[in-house]
Amino acid sequence: MVDMAEKYTSTQWKEWRRQQAFELRHKGWTYQQISEALGVTKGAISQWMKQAEAKGGAGLEARPHSGSPARLSAAQQEMLPEYLSHGAEAYGFRGEVWTSRRVALVIKVEFGVQYHPATVTRLLKKLKWTPQKPIEQASQRDETKIARWREETWPKLKKKPCGKTEP
Repeated sequence: MVDMAEKYTSTQWKEWRRQQAFELRHKGWTYQQISEALGVTKGAISQWMKQAEAKGGAGLEARPHSGSPARLSAAQQEMLPEYLSHGAEAYGFRGEVWTSRRVALVIKVEFGVQYHPATVTRLLKKLKWTPQKPIEQASQRDETKIARWREETWPKLKKKPCGKTEP
């Protein structure tokens, strides 16, 4: 019976399991037998049967878990990429990189809505934008000196035997 569960999403599977319990109960199965067959506790079976008695078949149906409502309207969400296209420096940030923290600040400035950076990441993913992390490098970094060291000094160092130095 549980093999049927593989065909369903998590929510559909749970609903299917409750309906199976209800059908088995009407066929005369005990709570113990049903709980063993479906891999749930007798307490869960008892709650499902109470729901079915109180609300009929609708008591066993899956209910969507919508979470909290979005703080930005659909129109505001559509406007966000336009604001971000102006660049991070247009909002006073150093460097043209959008992080979820920076986007959260832009949302607060433009829409007066405060979001946690983790929520901003999900919002950006929904909008097909990806937050970026800035590359942290010293501003004094000299790429030509680094390249010369890699080409000239590093090969010489690699050729020396371990633990020995040149006289």
